[in-house]
Amino acid sequence: MEMARFLARRGHKVTIIASRVSYMTGKTGGSSTDAEDGEIGDQITIIRSYTYPALHKSFLHRVISFFSFMASSLYAGLKVRKVDLMWGTSPPIFQGLTALLLGKFKRIPFLFEVRDLWPAFAIDVGVLRNRFLILASEWLERLLYRNANIVVVNSPGFVEHVKSCGAERIRVIPNGSDPGMFNPSDDGRQFLEMLGLEGKFVALYAGAHGMSNDLGILLQAAEILRDCTEIAVVLLGDGKEKPNLQETAQYKGLNNVYFVPPLPKNEMSQALAAADVCIAILKPVPLYATVYPNKVFDYMAAGRPIVCAIDGEIRKVIEEYQSGIFVSPGDSKALAKAILDLYLDSILANKMGSNGRKAVENYFARYLLAEKLVLLMENLVDATK
Repeated sequence: MEMARFLARRGHKVTIIASRVSYMTGKTGGSSTDAEDGEIGDQITIIRSYTYPALHKSFLHRVISFFSFMASSLYAGLKVRKVDLMWGTSPPIFQGLTALLLGKFKRIPFLFEVRDLWPAFAIDVGVLRNRFLILASEWLERLLYRNANIVVVNSPGFVEHVKSCGAERIRVIPNGSDPGMFNPSDDGRQFLEMLGLEGKFVALYAGAHGMSNDLGILLQAAEILRDCTEIAVVLLGDGKEKPNLQETAQYKGLNNVYFVPPLPKNEMSQALAAADVCIAILKPVPLYATVYPNKVFDYMAAGRPIVCAIDGEIRKVIEEYQSGIFVSPGDSKALAKAILDLYLDSILANKMGSNGRKAVENYFARYLLAEKLVLLMENLVDATK
């Protein structure tokens, strides 16, 4: 939506075809009368298409859900007139096929934005095991890469993979954050009071609670730290694994662990302001070394030090800009030690937070990255007229 607003400010009209079903929770939110449907100002239109509402029942149900949206969004897209560029994103990869087909029907260029390497991630984590679905998904992935006028990836670690799958014109426009959304000097008092954590040292994880996020390791780290009563571990967000995590925390009597439901984007600044250290964590899967998690740049924009349990590309960012501590993925003892080290050394923690903020302002500000993407879109349309 932020990119749509940026395009609108440049004088472009944007039509967004989206689902009513939350990708994170699998729940249906809203109705056709929602304010976010229809016209938003003069430049942005949102069209909600039907999606089978069973994303998290099983992987088969998730695939059915994706296919239902693919069909309904194709029908909705065919009715949109005067389109100059088709912009598709992945994951889920199936909606990329909708964008490709609409681009072909309307004889306009197709820009494909890859935010995660799907299905490769799903295969490596073990979510996608059916041989037929694997072959079909990999075929679709190659089809999209070969037919896109430009493939945009948000991490330099993705380039080799998409190139090996047939992409020819590849551009890297990394994830970033809006520094204007966060005030590093804010103390997040309202958030702390809501949880009764005034005076505590808060280690915050904000994001999805899914299989890939390895939050069981964070609970193990919290168990190691349980005798340090000044440290609180907060897990903010939602996802399929959240009930299991809550059950584990209750079973182990982890009174230093707090679960918080997802917050609207405009309230996230208060949550990050309340943190003394922020956690970035994924399972120790080789492909995850390619990612640039968006939450890391939000952490940096908030001016908070990071404990990064993700190896590879994002580790390079953390270390280059000295904005946090890297620990090996899957190592709960190292994770606990890093949190404790930053608790004991506030000067180091503050310096790392300041370094991260400066890096976002200079290199990863969303308006800088949006400008690059918009110029790429405009040049693509001009070149194909």
